[in-house]
Amino acid sequence: MRNFDLTPLYRATIGFDRVADMMDRALTADLAQPSYPPYNIEKTDENDYRISIAVAGFTPDELSVEVRDATLIVAARKGDEDAPRQFLHRGIATRAFARRFALADHMRVTGAVHENGMLHIELVREMPEALKPRRIEIARSPQRPIQPRIANNLPETVET
Repeated sequence: MRNFDLTPLYRATIGFDRVADMMDRALTADLAQPSYPPYNIEKTDENDYRISIAVAGFTPDELSVEVRDATLIVAARKGDEDAPRQFLHRGIATRAFARRFALADHMRVTGAVHENGMLHIELVREMPEALKPRRIEIARSPQRPIQPRIANNLPETVET
């Protein structure tokens, strides 16, 4: 794998630390990304998103959803089972996990629902009024009579 040095980005930019850090993390990430649990990311509207995570075998009490430092962290830890069970085949994984999602600026988690073995997390992008595009009204100058130009900037002679 290639290694990219992002040091020039840090020297030449101000205020883009998060972007450079995110690029650095993405480029140096291990190629074997964890695939458990599987998830979908949907865009449900212009500014609305949904992350759906397959969490079969977990109850809502065993799941946690937390936002910390612009990172959404979804974690699960299986509680202690009262009665030991003997499995002949165990195909439903209920191992503990922590899945992290980097959130862009102005993204806010609005809720989470556990339904039919799926955890749905709703997100919305809320742009502050100061960052929204706005139309600037162009004022017209007051009407005044146009003065005729004097050729060669010489004063006009007036005959009497």
